[in-house]
Amino acid sequence: MLTHILQPDTQAILLLCASFGQNRQIEPQPLTLSEYNSLTDWLRENQMRPADLLESTAKEQLQKITVNKLSPERLSALLERGMMLSLAVEKWTNQGLWVLGRSDTNYPKRLKQRLRHSAPAILYGIGNIELLSMGGLAIIGSRDVDDEIFGYTRRVAQNIAVQRMQVISGGARGVDQAAMLAVLDAGGTSVGVLADSLTKAAVNSKYRSSIKEGRLTLVSSYDPEAGFNTGNAMGRNKYIYALADYALVVSSSFGKGGTWAGAVEALSRLQDIPVFVRLDGAVSEGNQQLHNQGAKPFPAEPWNDSLRELLVKVASWVEPVQTVEKIPQETVLDIYPQNIYQAVLPIILNHLQQPKDAKSLAECLNVRLSQIQDWLNKAVNEGRVIKINRPVTYVVNQPTTQLSLL
Repeated sequence: MLTHILQPDTQAILLLCASFGQNRQIEPQPLTLSEYNSLTDWLRENQMRPADLLESTAKEQLQKITVNKLSPERLSALLERGMMLSLAVEKWTNQGLWVLGRSDTNYPKRLKQRLRHSAPAILYGIGNIELLSMGGLAIIGSRDVDDEIFGYTRRVAQNIAVQRMQVISGGARGVDQAAMLAVLDAGGTSVGVLADSLTKAAVNSKYRSSIKEGRLTLVSSYDPEAGFNTGNAMGRNKYIYALADYALVVSSSFGKGGTWAGAVEALSRLQDIPVFVRLDGAVSEGNQQLHNQGAKPFPAEPWNDSLRELLVKVASWVEPVQTVEKIPQETVLDIYPQNIYQAVLPIILNHLQQPKDAKSLAECLNVRLSQIQDWLNKAVNEGRVIKINRPVTYVVNQPTTQLSLL
């Protein structure tokens, strides 16, 4: 639960970026994420932190800023909203909410590492903060689905609970909410990444007992009292994927809607997170198109083996390149090197969460040692992988020092 004492950095971030329940168009306008990122760049250049802006000398320092849209007058006016901050903190405390700024030690490292400057400056939440670092399976889908889809969603979530994995959900009506409630009913844990109405959800009878038991955490990057906004719903999709180890799109429309947009974004920008799609039964056009764009088929029922192990196995599959004429297997990778590399890189990164040598990795992926060595060299040159000597092993590059991101 939030106390009345926030870290100085978090106080400054709230003063700069929070709306405190007001219309964001009211002057002075709170900083957008892009504007806040520009400010943090300026702070680093001047060897400062957000908390330094609370000092009596801050106005003098701000006069030196030359970033577009970040006038010293606007920043000073935002930082002078101390009374609004005090009232908001008291209100949030009474509601059981907590607040994390991007510089807080409890802020989810997954968001920083995967999203970098797209990670939200502020997270409002309620429930067990530790769940934000546990990963799990993101289960995403359309709002309006039939009973077959609901049944499938519940079966997946219940199996996940048995495997002691948690569900990451958007909490929206339809597939998202069904997955979250099913895993909770089965005794599991869940994180709901909401786009609106956090304060209402926090007291919802569907969630309250699970929150008290420490099995459900609800978070939002938007004001706790913000109403529904399509832009906010689209914007929070990437947070759902970034908090997960894997993602399953149960049902999606083609070319429209938040489920489609979020999945396409994840496939193109969050390539270290394997995205699965349901291809059993009646398959929607959206699901088929997502598969065509790189989403992997979710393991078919019945899940007699560990679903966790099945996900690891399927995530490591490299689908063969389709060719018109028969080409010797040993030359396929040489003919399509760039396309294959881009396809296999997320799988390599997934295997290198812990240090591993090239031979072991080649055996895991069932490819030639020389080929895996070429890929590793390229990944090292791109800064995606770190080479460790004595003995020679490789590990994914997770630059946490720069990712304090203030």
